[in-house]
Amino acid sequence: MKEAIEQIFKELNELKAQTAKEAEEARIRFLGKKGEITALMEQFRSVAPELKREYGQKLNELKKAATARIEELKSLAEVSAVADAPKEDLTMPGDAFPLGSRHPVSIVRQQIVDIFRKFGYDVAEGPEIEDDYHVFEALNFPPNHPAREMQDTFFVSSGHLNPLLLRTHTSSVQVRTMETQPLPIRVVCPGRVFRNEAISARAHCIFHQVEGLYIDKDVTFADLKQAILLFAREMFGPETEIRMRPSYFPFTEPSAEVDVSCNICHGKGCNICKGTGWLEIMGCGMVDPNVLKASGIDPAQYSGFAFGMGVERIAMLKWQVNDLRHYFENDMRFLGEFATATEV
Repeated sequence: MKEAIEQIFKELNELKAQTAKEAEEARIRFLGKKGEITALMEQFRSVAPELKREYGQKLNELKKAATARIEELKSLAEVSAVADAPKEDLTMPGDAFPLGSRHPVSIVRQQIVDIFRKFGYDVAEGPEIEDDYHVFEALNFPPNHPAREMQDTFFVSSGHLNPLLLRTHTSSVQVRTMETQPLPIRVVCPGRVFRNEAISARAHCIFHQVEGLYIDKDVTFADLKQAILLFAREMFGPETEIRMRPSYFPFTEPSAEVDVSCNICHGKGCNICKGTGWLEIMGCGMVDPNVLKASGIDPAQYSGFAFGMGVERIAMLKWQVNDLRHYFENDMRFLGEFATATEV
């Protein structure tokens, strides 16, 4: 038995296997039910008692060595098989994957923000779930004021003095900015807003706004008009003209609606501008003194203007889209039209 054990040790040291199949055959030869080491284990039963300890240790060492050697050969065979596997042909043309693009609303929102950044405006953002104070009261909407009916509000909670709601405009961000930032203030506030409106070609219960606020000493309505004119020409072209019509907003006084000359018919009248030659794009006005006071700003020393526009509205005018619902339907045929529309 001693000679047989030494012989198997020698064979294990010289054992080679090129494939996993050969390694498995070696395992069967030595460790299978009829293998050489298994046969020695059977012979061990007839060994004299005084020799069992010596030969038992050697048989265990032999079995461990055989197991380790065969596992090693299997691993080497697997590595060799991977190395010998056919390589990918990197010169073959790859499969073309269609690239996604930014949503048209995101494109226009970024364009608006970039234009005002050039004018020195910072970007301010705030929560979409707001409280009544920042959405209404601080903006000169007293309780039971009729102007609240202009905002068809989704309330998250009610029954207490300052209920939570989905903001109806990003003017709430202007309030938070006036409360926290030092003067002077010059910011634009982009974001998503919510109103309980019937969904149609020109209205939706979810839409996006970009509002602006400028507060400093000696700010006038002329400054507001110039800022809007510069924006309109950056967005719609250098020949664009604007007109301002008197309007009403609780948080600005005086207030105005802003129209731009139709960039389709150039003022001659078409179906887009309904024959008027003008397209409405935003509301604006001088910040009401009560709004300044609510945020701790002295209206005797400071004045300012604010404006707000719907991003979908600007996008509709810019690309002549006739149905606002297209922006929310995720139709890849529609969205694919804007894959290259990334420049102002």
